[in-house]
Amino acid sequence: MDLVAGRVYADERRPIRHIDGLLLFVTAILIVIGFFLLYSATNQTLRQDRLDPFLRVNKQVLTAALGMILILAMATFDYRFLKVYAGFVYAGVVVALLLVRIPFLGSSAAGAQRWFEISGFQVTPSEFAKIGLIIMLAAGLSELKHGFPGAQDMIRMCGVALVPLVLVFIQPDIGTSIVMVAIAAGMFLVAGVRGRHLAALVVICLVLIAAAFQLGVVKDYQLDRLRAFLDRENTPADVRYNLDQAEIAVGSGGLLGQGYLHGRQTTLDYVPEQHTDFIFTVAGEEFGFLGSTFVLTLYALLLWRSIRIAFMSKDPFGTFLASGVAIMFAIQMFVNIGMVIGIMPITGIPLPFLSYGGSSMLASCIGVGILLNVHMRRFK
Repeated sequence: MDLVAGRVYADERRPIRHIDGLLLFVTAILIVIGFFLLYSATNQTLRQDRLDPFLRVNKQVLTAALGMILILAMATFDYRFLKVYAGFVYAGVVVALLLVRIPFLGSSAAGAQRWFEISGFQVTPSEFAKIGLIIMLAAGLSELKHGFPGAQDMIRMCGVALVPLVLVFIQPDIGTSIVMVAIAAGMFLVAGVRGRHLAALVVICLVLIAAAFQLGVVKDYQLDRLRAFLDRENTPADVRYNLDQAEIAVGSGGLLGQGYLHGRQTTLDYVPEQHTDFIFTVAGEEFGFLGSTFVLTLYALLLWRSIRIAFMSKDPFGTFLASGVAIMFAIQMFVNIGMVIGIMPITGIPLPFLSYGGSSMLASCIGVGILLNVHMRRFK
């Protein structure tokens, strides 16, 4: 009897028995919704160019399939190995961010050089740098002697965050920089940073931002986007065009939307970069308020499961890992959807699982894989 009971107890503790099915289901539904939105946003333009209307959807499907493999791969090993190899992961993303700045290695467009071109696919190191930063900060914060970061700990951790942050900022990639700052600040808060240290960090960030503007690191088109957000009435129509078209698209959807493939702003290609940064406008225009609310509900479930996993983790490293991933998802959702509806300035932040882009999809899937891993081993 004791042997049987012991065997049952051992089976209950097996990681495979504790997969978060709801997290996987929500992720899969978001990815599938993304396929439909992407097709609507791109099929007309591709047809006009005499290309396969499913060209971008097929690429996204291929990337999503690879993403699901990554989720399963991330869930197979104990997440605590990430702590052992955190330094190597961090060094890898820093080297990639340096290599992408080399003209004959990295590809550039619109004044930004931030990706590698590999067999027709763009690999963006900054997307994976977010994951590398989470792992490195989680490893460092989990080793704090007093249980909360002191002044020296903050200096060391800020130095860790600053290296990839600066490399991303000078690409320039303001959107990813915002996400990385939010990840670091959020993880410091989870670690119990003192108020005065956090205030000092905010002051330093403000000084660095002011210096970036003065030194010309921020490009003219990025300044125009900020002006369009802060002083819309006095901004030229061509500067605020993206914002105006996005709001028209979302507003025209009404309660129930104009119907799939019947959105006028979408079919006439009025919204720039709609398949990437402005993919949420398709949901707003074609599925209306109710459809948009459904998408937001899925994201709310994703965040709830992420936060729940952070609380349930059996060790600080798992808590910091899950918290970092939750913060990454939360800030990307808020800023992306916020810029679509006009409550945030326009920045190049993709919407997780919906926006077109292989690197964004893979990085998001790695994040889900980390969450699953922490959840599966909360008893072991």
